[in-house]
Amino acid sequence: MDIKVDPDWWKTMFDEVYLLTDARSICDEEITRREVDIIFELLPILPEHRILDLCGGHGRHSLELCARGFTGCAFVDYSQYLTDYAIRRAAEYNYHMDFIRADARSTGLPPDSFDHVLIMGNSLGYIREPAADRQILAEAMRVLHSGGRILIDVADGAAVKNSFSPNAWHEVGRDIVVCRQRKMEENTIYAREIVLSRQKGLIRDRTYSIRLYESKTVGALLEEAGFKRVKVHTDFSPHRRRGDYGFMSHRMLAVGQKV
Repeated sequence: MDIKVDPDWWKTMFDEVYLLTDARSICDEEITRREVDIIFELLPILPEHRILDLCGGHGRHSLELCARGFTGCAFVDYSQYLTDYAIRRAAEYNYHMDFIRADARSTGLPPDSFDHVLIMGNSLGYIREPAADRQILAEAMRVLHSGGRILIDVADGAAVKNSFSPNAWHEVGRDIVVCRQRKMEENTIYAREIVLSRQKGLIRDRTYSIRLYESKTVGALLEEAGFKRVKVHTDFSPHRRRGDYGFMSHRMLAVGQKV
């Protein structure tokens, strides 16, 4: 099975269809609350801290932080659709935070301006060039002040490989069916995603690829970026039900500090 992938797939994939296909993980408020709970377990977050939600998607972690009373949140994502979605949701609840649409490798934010940087939801490994993830972490290092911490949430590559299935499908409500074909080559998974509507027919037929990290490699990535006191926590999943949740099934949480 040959799956050809446009190296710039990540620039256009994250839209309203993405919110449908991954809704079981990213649109479940209880799952988001569990993920934010673990953030508080791993980071010494105080109410006055400035927090950057880098690669923030549709803002679910930032919005949950705001719901818990944090007023120093900032959000960055490349997707115009998801950024606009996050802005609308924040306006609905009258949450005040900074929204920036930018490449995570170059946010334009001032240096030494955040206490914590979060990279949640398996947001590394999208860009084909291996140096891209190092550049994202270098940007996180730049915007953190001395003593600030980073938390990365990525798929556990070892667990993904052990449970790898080339085919998966699930239903979204009564109308949508999501089918995925996957191929693994070394540390990269190539996937074709077909989204069908029982009423409208074919909605999406796209391909994408994601580079996997294991505990040693994600720890080394943080250390190469200059982070100290790196700790990697494996075997994390916010899901309570069994199922194939793709890259969201088995996760690692890695923490490092700028000193």
